[in-house]
Parts: sequence; C-alpha cells; structure tokens
Amino acid sequence: MINIYSDEHQSTLKYLKDTKANLCNILVIAGDFNIRNRDWDFSYSFHLTHSDSLTNIADSFDLKLLCSIQQVPTCYANNANNANSVIGLLFLYLNSIEINNHNILPELYYPSDHISLTVDISIAEEFIQDKHQTIIRNSNKENNFILDLIKVIENINTMTIPDKESLELIVQEYTRISESIWYKHSHYVNITKCSKAWWNKKC
Repeated sequence: MINIYSDEHQSTLKYLKDTKANLCNILVIAGDFNIRNRDWDFSYSFHLTHSDSLTNIADSFDLKLLCSIQQVPTCYANNANNANSVIGLLFLYLNSIEINNHNILPELYYPSDHISLTVDISIAEEFIQDKHQTIIRNSNKENNFILDLIKVIENINTMTIPDKESLELIVQEYTRISESIWYKHSHYVNITKCSKAWWNKKC
C-alpha cells in the first residue's frame, strides 16, 4: 500500500513516475492528491494534465480509481469562499478478490478537512505454528531414540521381498513405527526464543 500526499507542485507524482519500475505488488494507493478533475468530481468542469499522469501511474500498477456514486466531497473547504472538492482518491488492484470494495465516510472528517476513505480486507483464519517437536542433541532421549530405531531396523526381514508391493508395505510400516518412536522421545519447544501465541480472539 502507498499512502500519498502530493503538494501543489505534484512532486509525489513525479517521484512515482520515476520510480514505478522499482515498485511491485502494489494493491492500494490512497491519499490527498490535490488534483481536481471532472472525471471524479462532477462539480468541476476542467480536465487537468496532472490527472493524466496520475491515471497512467495507476494503470501501470493495474489499479482502478474508485469513485463515489453519491459524489461525496472528500475535502471540505475551510472557508465559504472555496468549494468542497474531491481530491482524496483511492485506487485498488483490479484483480484482487479480497480487496474489491471501499467506503467513503463523510461523517468522520472532523477535525480534519479530509474525510475518511476505507477499504475492507478479509483476513482468512490462519494457523501459525510457534512450537515444534525436537530431541536435544547428545541427550539421553537422543540415545534412547537411536537405540529404539536400531531395534526396528534389525527386526526388518529383508530376506523375502518378492515384489515391489511387499517392499512398499515394509517401508510404510517402518515409517509408522519410526514416527511413533520419535513422538515417544521428543518434546515440544518454541520455534524461537521469542515465539509465543499472542494472536487470539481478543486481538
């Protein structure tokens, strides 16, 4: 995501134009662009050249401008001599399923003169593993684990393996027993010293 403030000289647009080749995976560009244009502000009857530069930059990232159907101003004038305008804009990635909506919240502009533009992003529930099973090196548990494995290997009958299917059955049985031996001697530890289950329903 790129959060934009472009001054009256459009220095930010110039910077983006020069550096867009080095940017990737941009899903959202939003902010105060200070560009009025009839394409997104129906109360404004002019088309400015800066808007072409902005549109070209957005197209290069496969982003689409989201316009308010209600034509709600995104910036409220500080005095009665100036008109409210649409200069706060939001561009979203065209091919994103998760990011496909936005909200304009004019009731949340105070004390700022700009209203809030929001995007709802669905975050799927994900299991983050913070522990794993291990056996401490050179410990008694490691020695016992190795001894148990040796016994299993010694008991494998390799004298009569008539076909490929029989071999596969032997391998599967060895895998099953060796896994049970591993769980018998190993124990859970944090993956790193900083690992802890901090993300919960309260978060």
